[in-house]
Amino acid sequence: MKEKILIVDDEENIRFTLESFLLEKEYEVTTASNYQEALVGIDHADFDVIFADILLGIGKTGIEFLREIRERSLCTPVIMFTGAPGTETAAEAVRLGAFDYLSKPVLKDTFLHITDRAIRHKLLVEEKERYRLNLEAIFSSVKDAIITVDKELNVLEANEASKDICNITRIDIGTSFRTLSNQCNKQCYHALSDTVTNKQSVEIHRIECGRILRPQQVVSVATYPLINNKGLFSGAILVVNDETQLVTLERELKERQQFHHIIGKSDTMQEIYSLIENLADVQSTILITGESGTGKELVSEAIHYKGERSGKPFVKVNCSALSEHLLESELFGHVKGAFTGATHDRMGRFQKADGGTVFLDEIGDVSPKTQLQLLRVLQDKEFERVGDSTPVKVDVRIITATNQNLQEKIKRGEFRQDLYYRLKVVEISLPPLRERRDDIPLLIAHFLKKFNNKLHKNITNISAAVQNLFMNYQWPGNIRELEHSLEHAFIVCHQAIIAMEHLPLTIKKHFVLEAVLPEQSSVNEKQAFLMALEKTAWSRMKAAKLLGLSRSTFYRKLHEHHINVRNT
Repeated sequence: MKEKILIVDDEENIRFTLESFLLEKEYEVTTASNYQEALVGIDHADFDVIFADILLGIGKTGIEFLREIRERSLCTPVIMFTGAPGTETAAEAVRLGAFDYLSKPVLKDTFLHITDRAIRHKLLVEEKERYRLNLEAIFSSVKDAIITVDKELNVLEANEASKDICNITRIDIGTSFRTLSNQCNKQCYHALSDTVTNKQSVEIHRIECGRILRPQQVVSVATYPLINNKGLFSGAILVVNDETQLVTLERELKERQQFHHIIGKSDTMQEIYSLIENLADVQSTILITGESGTGKELVSEAIHYKGERSGKPFVKVNCSALSEHLLESELFGHVKGAFTGATHDRMGRFQKADGGTVFLDEIGDVSPKTQLQLLRVLQDKEFERVGDSTPVKVDVRIITATNQNLQEKIKRGEFRQDLYYRLKVVEISLPPLRERRDDIPLLIAHFLKKFNNKLHKNITNISAAVQNLFMNYQWPGNIRELEHSLEHAFIVCHQAIIAMEHLPLTIKKHFVLEAVLPEQSSVNEKQAFLMALEKTAWSRMKAAKLLGLSRSTFYRKLHEHHINVRNT
């Protein structure tokens, strides 16, 4: 691209001569004979170099033109020349930012040399400006707090992120960092002070800031010596990376990666653990079967987070919770105007999960139409949004789960056989809790720890009666029911040991006999009360204790069963 040069001179022969010099070097040249023509020129083009005579005849001068250029903040090098040079005009031109000053007559070699030098200068200025703007953009947009201080630890600069992370803004420029650090534990201040003193970098990983407004904030801190453009030490730079969210996510991920609380030592569970490990890094579709509450979702999470897709999204969809229309939109997304209420384009779960895993829970409840759409995703790795005909390609792993017998649904024509075999490349069948009773104590210990942390309590154990009940209960709701039962007990228990009286009534009501009098499992609740009274010589207090019930509950039950207790 040819450089553009403007020549402003009231003498036609001077303009012609200088223009001919430049055209020989294949520059693009524009000429102006006066101030007004020169203004028109800079209004319509961006010039790389401007030559302007100081004396422009009647009216405005070259100095006024130079002043106008600077008021417009143009970075174009301006070279002034005149046939009547003087110290005052030269000084004024330099003061206004003239690149150079030439006397007439202008020699060709001198003229071309200064032209070349001015062009190179403009390129350097532009490059420097681009570099400055890039640095400013980076400085403003970076998510880490960046704060610079001088050798006295006074704040020189602070970016936008400094406000959220350190509560320091540009208003604090000039303020001592020591004063500003009074709002936290001063570890950043000490790091800066060490760097200023020793001129060495300092790094501190994952410290709690101790800020009043954000007491749980965890950051990593790094300080570096600040070197000025002359290569001299002038202060320090503080970089603060907010890792609060990362630490939280890592903590959660660590919990998930321990098979996501899939607790169990039984042989069946050990086989499932091994299968999960084997499936983690392959891309086969997986069908997880089992009763409600057996941990199907936890197994799907374990497979995802232990595999090569762990850094990508894990997207869960409960297929039974949505109607066919809503499920279709939820899975595949829709475009604006696709249906009433579709006011904007929406990305579906499959697209959100691109590169990761989609977990479809209760897959047995999807409609025939949705089944067909899922079959296409499995076969072609593509789908269409609702209201759109453009295929969307995705790379997702599909894991499904159900508590239903899909083969029976196939026989009834409710589920596609081809989809079933596509989904069931590998099947993981989770046993109900009643078939893995050896795991119940482990689960109890796990939930005790969990709810102690969650509810800020210190419950150490469950009573022998509760233990016996739990080991003999059929657990129709499986692990989920066990968890909820213990959470209920934690809420109402105000002592160190969970007793029968703290359990949900549905469990106590049906399993008093099995928990306390297992050898009498054939009798009903009223008989159990009578037997407990007889066993304790009709002592209401002892009978209530034997049954694991509070006195109020025990008396209420006596009244319900019309049992008259002897006065003993």
